[in-house]
Amino acid sequence: FIVCLFFSRLIFGTLYPAYYSYKAVKSKDIKEYVKWMMYWIIFALFTTAETFTDIFLCWFPFYYELKIAFVAWLLSPYTKGSSLLYRKFVHPTLSSKEKEIDDCLIQAKDRSYDALVHFGKRGLNVAATAAVMAASKGQGALSERLRSFSMQDLSTIRGDGGSSVPPSVTVRTSSKQSHPKPSRSASEGTGSSGKC
Repeated sequence: FIVCLFFSRLIFGTLYPAYYSYKAVKSKDIKEYVKWMMYWIIFALFTTAETFTDIFLCWFPFYYELKIAFVAWLLSPYTKGSSLLYRKFVHPTLSSKEKEIDDCLIQAKDRSYDALVHFGKRGLNVAATAAVMAASKGQGALSERLRSFSMQDLSTIRGDGGSSVPPSVTVRTSSKQSHPKPSRSASEGTGSSGKC
């Protein structure tokens, strides 16, 4: 039963007004546009209040049915509930408190920007500290790897006698050539292939 009430509130409280708000925007009818804007302001206040009343008043008999009836009263073209509530209560209250609300919103925006900058700087400091600690822990191995790569890259770029092979490899090949092994005949090579 509560699920049925939830879906009826969703359809009549949200989807139906949303569709007619779309039609008002499309037709550019100012009267309809103002009517639906008043509804959405009242509905936003109702939804905010409902968050708290659901916690404390859900035990109340016919609580959910009363909420559906209230939404129907807001929507009805005969009762014009949203227009009535807006003109009698919401508009005068917001008009008298508009300056204070704007000041609070500006302060909240400034504070949130300052907090964002502060936490961003702290996050960058933490990341930089973690990177430095990780680099200092693995400094020996890392620096040796980097040094060996850079030496090989430098010798490749310089050419070292026109060869693009690193010098350590060149020395090994030249030492092999200075002590040549005696050549074997084809029959010895096949007979001793398993001894390597």
